[in-house]
Amino acid sequence: MPAFWRKKQFWGAIIGIALLGFCVKDIKVSELTALLDRVNWYYLIPAILSSFLFIALKGVRWRLMISRQRQDKLTRSVTLYSAGQVLNIVMPALTGQVGRVILFSRKQDLRKTFVFSTILLEILFDAISLIAFMLVTSFAFVFPEEYRFLSWIVASTTLLALAALYVLLHYRQNLENVAYRRLRSRWPGVYIAVKKFIRSFTKGCELLKSSQHMFGTISLSLAFWTAHMMAVWFLMLSFGFQLPFAAAAAVMIINTIVLMVPITPGNAGTFEIAVSASLAAFAVGRSDAVLFALALHLLDLLPMFTLGSWFFHLEKVSIRELKERHAERDIFDQIDEEGTFIEEEQV
Repeated sequence: MPAFWRKKQFWGAIIGIALLGFCVKDIKVSELTALLDRVNWYYLIPAILSSFLFIALKGVRWRLMISRQRQDKLTRSVTLYSAGQVLNIVMPALTGQVGRVILFSRKQDLRKTFVFSTILLEILFDAISLIAFMLVTSFAFVFPEEYRFLSWIVASTTLLALAALYVLLHYRQNLENVAYRRLRSRWPGVYIAVKKFIRSFTKGCELLKSSQHMFGTISLSLAFWTAHMMAVWFLMLSFGFQLPFAAAAAVMIINTIVLMVPITPGNAGTFEIAVSASLAAFAVGRSDAVLFALALHLLDLLPMFTLGSWFFHLEKVSIRELKERHAERDIFDQIDEEGTFIEEEQV
């Protein structure tokens, strides 16, 4: 077993603690007391409800994505999805996705390759939904000058990703041939990783063609991002921020994009920096922005840990066991060159 200082989670925790320390180092007790005195606690109720609705609708979307492969009760699907999100939070970087794949595969009796493809498609639909919110927000609200250029970069990047997806699905063999010629001799490791990704993703898309309900999936994606935006908005009202409604969308979009790939456990530190930096563009004081970011982080974690813990308790699943077995395993190490999970070939 490797020494603890060699583990990704150890260094992720160190980075998270350092970033959190940097965020809160200048906050005074008097500022915290003044904030608590002016907080409107009644707005926290709809904020919490919106946060629970956010994770519940994400679970419903995943249930729809796998509906032709597996039918399950709505409550079990939502709590299972929340449990997967918990694993994604407590395990750093891509190792959390390994835990999700293993958990979903075991508890839903699904092939790991299929589960991995649904995770990739989730990211795609999330990107499409965020672009839609960005476009709508831009009509109702002018982004701060600091983020206007960033918004164009994000929109352009996502559109390029959609174009890349089209090319990937229609010209897979051509792409593999190019990778073979350009990468195999000079960077064989990169070539193998690219080949694994291409084949696993296209294979998953083929499995999903008959079960993917495009309109329903996109509708649910827009619905749960709306719920998340409402959670941000009600928390802003609770803190007494005099900001336009579209500011909640801007904070949500910027924060989500920055945290696409988790670096620290629970996104500790990175979450607070992303949220407080986005609020700074709206002339919110640094201390208030950091305290708001901490509150929003707790608000986001509350429903998934509540529902996920309920699933772990009922199903008698050990988080520690999953972490110990898969904490140091990158997801691409589990996929062969044909895009299939190695364990499935051995069955």
